[in-house]
Amino acid sequence: MGVISIEQTDRLFWLGRYTERVYTTIRLFSAKVDEMLDGQPGSYAEFCRDLDIPNIYASDEDFQHRYAFDKTDENSIFCNLDRAYDNAIVLRESIGSETLSYIQLAIYEMNKAEKSVAPLLELQKVQDNILAFWGIADDVIDSENVRNIIKVGKRVERIDLFARLKQPKVDMIREVQRLAGRIDRCSVKYDRSRLEQLKKLTGEPELNYYQIVMEIENLLV
Repeated sequence: MGVISIEQTDRLFWLGRYTERVYTTIRLFSAKVDEMLDGQPGSYAEFCRDLDIPNIYASDEDFQHRYAFDKTDENSIFCNLDRAYDNAIVLRESIGSETLSYIQLAIYEMNKAEKSVAPLLELQKVQDNILAFWGIADDVIDSENVRNIIKVGKRVERIDLFARLKQPKVDMIREVQRLAGRIDRCSVKYDRSRLEQLKKLTGEPELNYYQIVMEIENLLV
């Protein structure tokens, strides 16, 4: 499996979480902007409530710019991408320069999107680079442990977001199964009882989304 320090493990895990957060929140943000343009102004408040982030936005236009690009808003897409980049830079020796380059390209496209007259199209390129990052990580990172830690972070973040957004049961079951099949293949330390509880919760006829969020957020030890 290879020896990886606690700090490296933590950074790899959060690299997985932040890249997933950027990828998924761009998709959600784009859908919400389309919704507001189609005649549902102010619906960004629901978006903030679902993701459990403070609604600090003054208008639809303010939300569209600040949630995507505000470098002082810790919940913005830009800030989450910047956190992914900070971890990737430190992990250069573990993930390789080629893998890192796709996070750098995502940052470049994010900066272009901020200045664009069609930012949603440019944000699609950010997503494309995140997808390329995941693909090249599978291809060029020799350490299975490193690859799996990133993927565990990715799955944990996806389950968290899916539960907050009350996604269909079939999606929740699939993501928990993927996490369960991955987490024992790497050096991430976790509470097995919480994983078993996640399996149980996603198997219930009615999903307790709040409890799923609590379990996934406290999975690691």
